[in-house]
Amino acid sequence: MTCTRCGGTGFLNLEQMEDVIPESGDLVEFVLEWIANHTDHDVQVCDCCGDGTGWYGEPGEHYNSEDPVGKYGPYAYNGGLCECN
Repeated sequence: MTCTRCGGTGFLNLEQMEDVIPESGDLVEFVLEWIANHTDHDVQVCDCCGDGTGWYGEPGEHYNSEDPVGKYGPYAYNGGLCECN
């Protein structure tokens, strides 16, 4: 399931860097490096498909086959459902 909070990108506030994102290459690595080297922004790892610093699986995705379900999974705090569900 694609995360609707981040639009499947794995990041929030990505529009703040739309002028610098390359058209090809690994978006995740590029954005993580950019975040590490800049402080005047609100771009962050999505807190719905991740915890604000990393992802529960694939960036921008929910409920992959390796996620524990229900009260044992990454969304246990929310009854087993992701924020954008």
